[in-house]
Amino acid sequence: MSLIRALSAATLLVVVASGAAAQQEAAKPTTFTIRVENATSGEALKLSNGKTAPLVIAPVLYVVHTSNTNPLFAGGQLDAGKGLRTLAETGNPEPLSKSVAGQTGVMSVAADAKPVGATEGGPLPPGKAYEFTVAAEPGQFLSIASMFGQSNDWFYSNDRPIALFVNGKPVSGDMSAQISLWDAGTEVDEEPGLGPNQGPRQKDPEAGVRENQAIAHVNSKWVYPKTGFQLTVTPSGDAMSQR
Repeated sequence: MSLIRALSAATLLVVVASGAAAQQEAAKPTTFTIRVENATSGEALKLSNGKTAPLVIAPVLYVVHTSNTNPLFAGGQLDAGKGLRTLAETGNPEPLSKSVAGQTGVMSVAADAKPVGATEGGPLPPGKAYEFTVAAEPGQFLSIASMFGQSNDWFYSNDRPIALFVNGKPVSGDMSAQISLWDAGTEVDEEPGLGPNQGPRQKDPEAGVRENQAIAHVNSKWVYPKTGFQLTVTPSGDAMSQR
């Protein structure tokens, strides 16, 4: 199933890790609004054939956790076979969300697949945003992952977990600088926006040439927007008034 077909029927997916609910109830967590915006406009991809295409961002998988390492993947290592490949190649976050939910220290896992103002779930087009809330306490972090839709196996994620508190105070502001574009190393790359085995164009999710490379920052010969994925974190009004 292609990226567009797979995600057009997507809805909000929520998985809460075992035991997390009781811990959250006992404490008084802070609520954060997380906004992921496709900050590009028009058709930002300039293709080698002289045509253009839009940058598309797939639904965002997000995790609140206590570990200071990203639970979704490890750079420099091969894909662990827990669902990252599916997310990076098709945009579907469900397999990875299910495997991550059982990890030690994971408080909650969810995925947002519905752009703000949309009536249905689907990829994030230029100028649109996903917006969701998470609950967290001091000592907890945020990690996310989302497919670069016009690719074979590229995905956005944070190099290191994003601390939601500093010195016990909730953080606020633009966290985009903490997000990088990664290559999952599971499928041979084609030109972004043009490759026949990429989400919007492939007829089958298994289309494309398999490879077995370590997960690494994207280092591509092709031209693509280096920015465009914008992440903003805003704590609730009550939390802001206590700062």
